[in-house]
Formats: sequence, structure tokens, C-alpha cells
Amino acid sequence: MSKFDDYQSKYEYIQLRREEGIVEMRLHSGGGELKWSLFPDIEVADALWEVGQDEDTRCIIITGTGNTFCASIDSEDVRDSIQKAGGPIELLSGVVTKSEGQRLQMNHLAAQVPIIAAVNGPASVHGEIALLCDIVICTEDTFFQDSPHFPQTLVPGDGVHVVYPAVLGPNLARYFLLTGMRLGAKEAWQRGLVAEIHKRDELLDRAWTLARAIASRPPAMVRATRALLVQKLRQEMLQYLPHGMTLEALAAVVGYATHTQPKWNPIPRDLSVGYRCEP
Repeated sequence: MSKFDDYQSKYEYIQLRREEGIVEMRLHSGGGELKWSLFPDIEVADALWEVGQDEDTRCIIITGTGNTFCASIDSEDVRDSIQKAGGPIELLSGVVTKSEGQRLQMNHLAAQVPIIAAVNGPASVHGEIALLCDIVICTEDTFFQDSPHFPQTLVPGDGVHVVYPAVLGPNLARYFLLTGMRLGAKEAWQRGLVAEIHKRDELLDRAWTLARAIASRPPAMVRATRALLVQKLRQEMLQYLPHGMTLEALAAVVGYATHTQPKWNPIPRDLSVGYRCEP
């Protein structure tokens, strides 16, 4: 099994540091705010596996860089990955047949120790990376959104269709995924998506305080507790993720083949600012 020194400097999009058995994973692109693409997708999946299976790891913290957790996509990297794969249809076929699209969520849930998300700003791309964590805390300007899927003509089948119904309930989750709704920090706290809201300069310190409390407990007990708490989510992900990935890829292939990919701007609704009908 890999040890921290073996993988500490391995990743281009993740800065790793470890203290007292706690590993902080800071997501970034070139030292700045993370721009998502296939490459960080692969790296985050790999890092979650290596860090999460390391016997010396006691707790994990995931955070972003600057003022966002993950809120943009690197279009150039996406084009490069499509070109390397031999075209969009070949890339999407590989995602399904090689299970590449499932590694991110399954490796996340396979980590043997609790994971804390310190969400340092908007999480509108792969917000489920944060929401799959055992403890989620955020800044006051954080919001959650699923901007890359239905609003941009992609089926939300890469795990968000499992995570958001689990944390929002089925009806609100469908509204959330179909409209591109923004869910602000206050509403996220009220609905239980996040446990705490902090000022930006206090967020990471609080995450480390929580991590140290967890890391101080007997390791065998902590690992058993983690396995127990994610069991239901792992079962649901195993059951529903492959089907979701297949439908997402199939619809995208049809769109590429027929050249019918209209763009639609998401509805920028944030429940925390009153877009609700009151009785």
C-alpha cells in the first residue's frame, strides 16, 4: 500500500499536506482556483484512493483554492481529452465501458477514514465531492448548483442523481437538477447539506479542529464508524451510478451524432433569497 511520501508530490491538481495523521487535499489549477476537466477528475479519484487507503491516515480534509471550491470548467483541457481519446463518441464510450466515470464517487466512498469538506466558496461543478463527505462546512458565500449537466444539455447521471436526492429529498432534488437552481449557504445549512457556516479566514482552522478531534480517537473505531456511516450511500451508488453514466453517455452520443445540442442558461434561483411560494 502506498505511503504519503510516495504520492505527496504526485498530483498536478492537488496539493497535499499531512500533520498528525490528517491529510489536507487542496484542489487547484496552476496554484489558483480549480478548473474542472477530465484530468483533475482522474487525479481526485486516484488521490482519494491512495490517501483513503493509507494506514497512516487518520482523517482527510478536502478544500479548494481562492474563493471557489469548484465552479468552472477548463474548456481547453476538455478539448484535449476529447482529442486524445479519438473523438467525443470514443471518449464517452470509454467512460462507460472502462468505468472511468464511476471511480470518483466510488473511491470517495471507499476511503477508510472520515472526510471533512471545507467548502471555501461556490460549488457549482461536482458539488457532490463535498456533499459525499462526512462533515461539510462552508463559507458564507458558498452556494451549490449543478451547472454542467441539464442546463448544458447533459444528463445528470454521474452521481449527482444519487447524492442530491439523498441530501435534498426527491422532489426538491429534481427541481434542483432540472432548473440549475443555486442553493445558498444559509438554505444549505437549514436543509442539512452543511453543518456549519464560517467566515473565510476561519474555515480551514475549524476543519482542522474537527479533524484533530476525529484523529484523536482509536483508529479501529474510527474506521469502523466511517464504513458504517457510508454503507447506505455506497449501496445506492453501486446500484444507480452505472445506469446513470450509461444514460448520460448515450444521450451525449446522440447529441453529437445529430448535432442537436442547444444551450440553455440555468435559472439562477437561490432559495435563500425568497424564490418560494409561501402559504
